[in-house]
Amino acid sequence: MDYGILLLRVVVGTLVAAHGGRRLFGWFGGRGRTGTVDYFASLGYRAPQLAWLLVGAAEVAGGLLLALGLVTPLAALLVAVVALSAIAVARWRAGLFVSHGGFELDVVLVTVATAVTVAGPGRVSLDRLIGWDDRWSGVEWGGGMLALALALAFLGSTLGRARPEATELPA
Repeated sequence: MDYGILLLRVVVGTLVAAHGGRRLFGWFGGRGRTGTVDYFASLGYRAPQLAWLLVGAAEVAGGLLLALGLVTPLAALLVAVVALSAIAVARWRAGLFVSHGGFELDVVLVTVATAVTVAGPGRVSLDRLIGWDDRWSGVEWGGGMLALALALAFLGSTLGRARPEATELPA
């Protein structure tokens, strides 16, 4: 089981961190700062520069921490908040499937983050090396992480975004 969790953490964490690198630095053909700021502005964020920085940093830090198995609940929280925010702001209307711009991959990321928090990072992790692996795992930690991720995603996708302009309904 420990090697399965290691494989899951390393693959998912590395991919999430790489996605953050696309967002922050334009690596791997990503939008980089300018393109991502413009994208967040188009989604109605009040401070698209701040959204670019926070989301990109959360993906890079969360992904790397998850891959290393270090401060695993925090890593999982960062990954889950970004995925839940993407669902709320950009993907929900497109439906489930990613082939249509949907949220299926984001659900997988939230599930992985929650499952790793519940199971713990495993024997092959930095948390184990420093004796933290048993402190921050279990159903309570997984549920707490998920609840906090939902709350933070809700705040970011509501308070962090401008209200849509009121439009007059035709008579």
